[in-house]
Amino acid sequence: MRPLAQAFFGLAVAATTLWSFLVPDAIGFQRPELARIFFWHFPCPILATGLLALAAYFSLRILRSTGNQERAMWDVRAVAAQELAFMFVLLTLATGILFSKVQWGAWWQNDPRQTSFLLVSLVYLADFVLRGALHDPERRIRQSAAYKLMAFGPAMFLTYVFPRLPQIAQTSFHPSTSIMQGQIHGAYAIIVVLVLVTTATLSAWVYRLRVRAELS
Repeated sequence: MRPLAQAFFGLAVAATTLWSFLVPDAIGFQRPELARIFFWHFPCPILATGLLALAAYFSLRILRSTGNQERAMWDVRAVAAQELAFMFVLLTLATGILFSKVQWGAWWQNDPRQTSFLLVSLVYLADFVLRGALHDPERRIRQSAAYKLMAFGPAMFLTYVFPRLPQIAQTSFHPSTSIMQGQIHGAYAIIVVLVLVTTATLSAWVYRLRVRAELS
């Protein structure tokens, strides 16, 4: 990122953060002033999904590659994407726990959304454990790639399908239709989009630095 772009990006982040504290408190929230958790909670699973999809794509390229050097190059990209994705998975859990405490009075509600996303975090944590347990580089790259590829489908099911099954959604505290029904609008909607865009931009920059450092 060039100096001018860095300065513009820094101003955008500062303006977005300041605006997020200046908007009126949310009506209907147990602690209206703390509804701003949503600004940072909502973008995290979206970014995690995109990065996990990227890691799965790079893993497919690994399995289709024929040369060791090519596989190693795609592995660096897949690992970098998954590391960032796992960070956003953890941030989703952390901000969701805070939201639960503020809105529903308990850190953990055993809500289907909370439980299913916890399972997603464990699924991808297992891949890091798998990589650490395999000492042969070629075997580590191939088996880790196969795991990433196979884990993506179940992770998306646990994130987007399972919590919305009618019999599951009825038992959940977590709102599923607030965005689709236009309940997030005005300044709140704009800030959510700005946080998503600025965080995605920062993630892309960090990803490129991570890959460049590994391949240099």
